[in-house]
Amino acid sequence: MQDEPQRSDLSDDEIAIEQTPPEPEPEEEDDFVPSRGLIDQIRDAIDEEDQSRLDELLDPMHAADIADVIENLSASRRRVFLSMWSGEIDGDILSEIDESIRDEVVEQLPKSVLADAVREMDSDDLVDLIEELEEPEQQEILAALDESDRAAVQQSLNYPEYSAGRMMQSEVVTAPEHWTVGEMIDHLRSEEYLPDQFYHIVLVDPRRHPIGYVTLGRMLAARRETRLADLAEESFRTIRAQAEEADVAYAFNQYHLISAPVVDEHDRLVGVITIDDAMEVLDEEHEEDILRLAGVGDESSISDTVVETLWQRIPWLAVNLATAILASFVIAMFEDTISELVALAVLMPIVASMGGNAGTQTLTVAVRALATKSLTGSNVWRVVGREAVVGVLNGLCFAIVMGVVAWIWFDGVSLAGVIAVAMVVNLFVAALAGILVPLALEKVGADPALASGTFVTTVTDVVGFFAFLGLAQSVLL
Repeated sequence: MQDEPQRSDLSDDEIAIEQTPPEPEPEEEDDFVPSRGLIDQIRDAIDEEDQSRLDELLDPMHAADIADVIENLSASRRRVFLSMWSGEIDGDILSEIDESIRDEVVEQLPKSVLADAVREMDSDDLVDLIEELEEPEQQEILAALDESDRAAVQQSLNYPEYSAGRMMQSEVVTAPEHWTVGEMIDHLRSEEYLPDQFYHIVLVDPRRHPIGYVTLGRMLAARRETRLADLAEESFRTIRAQAEEADVAYAFNQYHLISAPVVDEHDRLVGVITIDDAMEVLDEEHEEDILRLAGVGDESSISDTVVETLWQRIPWLAVNLATAILASFVIAMFEDTISELVALAVLMPIVASMGGNAGTQTLTVAVRALATKSLTGSNVWRVVGREAVVGVLNGLCFAIVMGVVAWIWFDGVSLAGVIAVAMVVNLFVAALAGILVPLALEKVGADPALASGTFVTTVTDVVGFFAFLGLAQSVLL
């Protein structure tokens, strides 16, 4: 008699649930950028020419996110997108699109759409847009503007590139110095056009010289008969139109400004700079420093083509090749020594690599400190001394480590001593080079971020090889 199959106490539904594999955890998405899934859906809608689906996906998105989507599309999909999307590229989207593809987008927009978009933009965003375009596109945009807006943009374009005059917006809310809160509120209510965003009311004298400003919050909290001059902020300061934009961004960060009036050579009010523009400059300065330190060009972008990326990187790779050849000449000087002691060839890259990394650490701190103006003549030698001491201490720490490793690995006390001394020398020199090279470049008017890395790497390679191989030749042979 066959045994009856055992019956489970679980129902069929419960067995099915137990056998169903668990659902994979969803990938964590960034709340502030379009998700990969959303980008893929938009690409599919473009490929299928499904306009209604594309509109549905883009309708709830912020202008900055739509600009990100446009940047993530290939050139061919971007063309289809611009001709297919029923929503028009407005001023908010146009100002958010990366400069590397903005010219391409402008060329493909219908003239009527472009005209409507630029009329919505503040003068500072218009200047930022126009200065990156070719002459025909510039004239096309200027022709679409009202006479007053055109004059404001052309005035800003007359200032030097990367100056406060290029950053500012001409739309400023002003008031005579003798006005009261009630008069100002009545004026604001009757004014047909006000900037989309403003933080201060600038007080001016009869010659249009700014003499102070009042925050909207303090004004609205005061009684109508209060004089605006009595509410003026202590943080008030003006910025010269000729000032460099990096200095403007530094001032905003240093003094916690929200906005600042811009004055011409006669101290007359010509515009205002707001915190969003200052922070954008700071962000660009940081990005530029990182790209230059890496030797990939200060205008590199993920939207660049293969050819553009290639030409940005080749020059600095060529410079690095030249410095590598120089280091190779040093090695060639000790060819006989290396041939007799093969262990030197094994240990040699360690000395150079440690020096290069130590130099890069100091260099990064120094370039950032120079950019933020925290490294000045008053503290420079203290910082140099600190880096020198840190270099020696780092050298001693890793000299002990590498001395023990070399002793155990090659069973040679003398070799261990040679690499230990070379490690101390190279890390000390690396620390000094990392701080002194950018200081020297700034002194001669060069950008410390542009060429410091190449010089520091060359110094650490040459000194590291020379110290290690020179000591080995003197001590071991």
